[in-house]
Amino acid sequence: MQTKINCIVVEDEPLAMERTVSYIQKLPVLQLTETFDNALDAFGYLKNNYIDLIFLDINLGELSGIQLLESINIKSDVIITTAYPDFALKGYDLNVTDYLLKPFSFERFLQAVDKVQQSFALQESDKTESFFFVKTENRLEKIFFDDILYIEGLDDYLKIHIQNKKTVVARMTLKGILQKLPETEFVRIHRS
Repeated sequence: MQTKINCIVVEDEPLAMERTVSYIQKLPVLQLTETFDNALDAFGYLKNNYIDLIFLDINLGELSGIQLLESINIKSDVIITTAYPDFALKGYDLNVTDYLLKPFSFERFLQAVDKVQQSFALQESDKTESFFFVKTENRLEKIFFDDILYIEGLDDYLKIHIQNKKTVVARMTLKGILQKLPETEFVRIHRS
């Protein structure tokens, strides 16, 4: 089953808004949650809601799309939709997924959405491996990353403290286990 991608549109031109919304409605993978005609309202919404994808115009009046991206930590994918090619480099500096120049065709829109879908597929495949195995007491023990509280090094052994006050002792080094753990979720704070 394909995951729906929640998206918003931030666009102050009514015709451009209408075109983008109609393109979104043609793709079952996209779920439009909200539209905004200015960046300030979008800013308030993004502070309290997580969105997978933002279709963002640059020239929005009081607060530009670029200023919005610079002022808030946005983890969403962003597709810039603008009539100005001058900001393309700045957009990529801000790690946007794609940059669509108005008026863009449905085919070009589809290419940009495909990039987002590929990004989501990679994220989903990263999430699938959420555990590892260690050998302990002549058997393999499955340990989920989310259950680990901390790991303690004891010479050639490790004491893995996991939720529910369970401890697993495994013959392994800290260096060895660090290679199995996702470095974005774990950090070594002491030699042991």
